[in-house]
Amino acid sequence: MAEITAAMVKELRTATDAPMMDCKKALTECDGDMEKAKEFLRDRGMAQTAKKADRVAAEGLLGLKVSDTFTSASLVEINSETDFVAKNDGFIALVGNTAAHVFTTGVSSVEELNETSYEEGTFSEYFTAQVARIGEKIVTRRFVTLNAGENGAVNGYVHSNGRVGALVAAVCDSQKTADAIAPMLKNIAMHVAAMKPTTMSYNDFDPQFVAEETIGRIEAIKTENEELARLKKTVKNVPQYISMMQLTPEVMAAAEEAIKAKLIADKKPEKIWPNIIPGQLARFVADNTTLDKERALLDQNYVMDDSMTVAKALSAEAAKHGGTAELVEFIKYEVGEGIEKKVDDFAAEVAAQMA
Repeated sequence: MAEITAAMVKELRTATDAPMMDCKKALTECDGDMEKAKEFLRDRGMAQTAKKADRVAAEGLLGLKVSDTFTSASLVEINSETDFVAKNDGFIALVGNTAAHVFTTGVSSVEELNETSYEEGTFSEYFTAQVARIGEKIVTRRFVTLNAGENGAVNGYVHSNGRVGALVAAVCDSQKTADAIAPMLKNIAMHVAAMKPTTMSYNDFDPQFVAEETIGRIEAIKTENEELARLKKTVKNVPQYISMMQLTPEVMAAAEEAIKAKLIADKKPEKIWPNIIPGQLARFVADNTTLDKERALLDQNYVMDDSMTVAKALSAEAAKHGGTAELVEFIKYEVGEGIEKKVDDFAAEVAAQMA
């Protein structure tokens, strides 16, 4: 049996970052053979990962990699069991390395990612070794890569807490315009992360959904107004509609006629109507498109300048450079969204054991 020295343990610990006692055990089991000991620790890490398989990993971080030319970008979500581990330097490095590798390889699934070559083995082996070092269940949940087409640009943003981020892609009239608007796309990705749109435009809504949502929102405002009236506070305007999808030419014509009737009733001189009607029509649209403002990216007020929608802000920026631009895709990730977290009921567990 080979003598296991402190120097050997230190060398193995430096190479693997495994706990000191695990390194000593590995060297003892492998009769001092350093390479076999590393293999032993890797195998042990796999076993530990298997034991953690039924635990829920809903915390974690997002990783982002954007090309220097803004022609492609990757966004990755890696989950851990606890927020504490998500702040670990090793975990942060793992997220960054994974995002960079997804970006470089262009893979489209976790299974494909795991089989790619990485360092001296596969990415799966690298990932498993990192999980063993960190000591908690960690999974690559999802990732996406956007590639700009001809005359296109892509950019992304991850919030400082690492938990919410987005990618956006635009197509322009020329590569010159695409290069010029690329920095603004980062701001639009920041807008997506903050405002959480669910679709690109109101044109994407299902008409039945809009109809049902209209009824629900109107009834909710009416109920709220009853309470406001009871408290002698200003009641809210009850809209007729909630989306531009509903504001047909007939609806807009009727709205304009109603505005004119009010101007007549208020005895406003007809010569000043052109100064009043456009503003009141714009107010009518704003009051009756609340769904669009909440969920449709192009129709939301731009967080950097709420006097314009996102669509108008991008068009204005492109026009500054003599071109045109159109958003064609966006993707938003939020750590843990959609994952059902386990809630421990300690009292119930104790009661069950005592029954």
